[in-house]
Parts: sequence; structure tokens; C-alpha cells
Amino acid sequence: MRKASYVVAFFAVVATVILNGLSATRPDWLVVNNPEIFHAKVTVQYGLTQRCERQVVVVPGLPDGSKLAYTDYKCRAFPNRVTDNCEKENKAFCMTWSTAGYFTELGVGSGIVACLALLFGVSTHSRRRRIWRAVAWLTALHVAFQIITFAVVTDLYRNSRYPTFEQARPGMAYVLNALSWVFGILVTIGIITTGVSANKGHRWAAGNRAYRPIEG
Repeated sequence: MRKASYVVAFFAVVATVILNGLSATRPDWLVVNNPEIFHAKVTVQYGLTQRCERQVVVVPGLPDGSKLAYTDYKCRAFPNRVTDNCEKENKAFCMTWSTAGYFTELGVGSGIVACLALLFGVSTHSRRRRIWRAVAWLTALHVAFQIITFAVVTDLYRNSRYPTFEQARPGMAYVLNALSWVFGILVTIGIITTGVSANKGHRWAAGNRAYRPIEG
């Protein structure tokens, strides 16, 4: 493969890792917007490792006709063994949700290793001929872990495995994860296509030093 192809692949994989990392750390995979009650609005966000709650209380009818708003925002670990009943009725949910978080961490890790492999692969021409296979496997693994996380969260959400998920809607972290693995699939296909084409001696993939297998 051309050195330029590895450079493009490096930045493409970095982009998927960044998207995956953002989705893993944001607390808004699922968002519950509770109806306003007595001028109080409560929004609950569920991330892979934390639950955040924003409460906004609006006090109307001030002398000058304006309104006064109080905002409280706090987060806690999620799922919590005691608060979320992980030892009783929600045991299966807590185990499954935590597993989704572990898969995301594995996805970020494999993506980082893929980036390191790309950096290592561009050092010499001989390495560029071989390293693309390892990079393709690592990026495919990176994507697979993200898809598993997405599938797990989607299943728990669609089947309302947690009491408040009936009112939940997908948040920004959910969307970022989807973008990450969709883009990751395209990157993986691009790496495999370029690598195979380079092995076959196509100049657009292998460059001026195109290599062909020795026949005979």
C-alpha cells in the first residue's frame, strides 16, 4: 500500500476512535424528559457508566413580571448496586448494561492499537506490504465491539428492561456511537480493498513501486 493510503487510514481510524470515545464518556445514551409539574422540569440522562439528572424549577410572577429559574445538575454511578436494585429485580439488566460499557472500552482499545499499527506500518516499504492485514483485523474488531454495544443498549431500550426506559429516547451519545461504527465499516472496507489491490499490483494502491507475485 502507498504511504499516503496509510496516512488517510490513520486519520480515518482516529476519527472513529474519537467518536467512540465521546459516545462512551457522554451521559446521554438515553434521555428521559419528564413532564413539567408545578413549574419543575426534570430530565434524566443515562450513560454507560453514569446517570445524570437535571432539575429546573421556574418561579413565575415576580414583581417586575420576570421569572426566576433554579437549576440543579447531579450525576451518580450507573447502574448502582443498591439504588438500581442490581441484586434483586434488576440484576440481569445491570449485568447486561455494564457489559455494554466493557465492550465499548475494548472497542476504544482495539482502535488505539490499530492507530499504533498504522504508525508502525508506514516506517518501511516491506512493512507496508504486510501490516494492512493486521490493521484491517483491528479496525474490524473495533467496529464489532461498537456494534455489540449499540445492539445491547438498543435491545434494553426497545424492550424497556429498566423501569424508566419506557419514556426514554436516544440521545447524542447513542447517535455518535452509530456514526462511529457506520464510518468504521467504511474505513475497514477501504483498508481491505486498498490492501488487496496493492497485492495485485494495481498502481493506484501500491504506488510507483507496485509489487506483483512472482510466477513460476
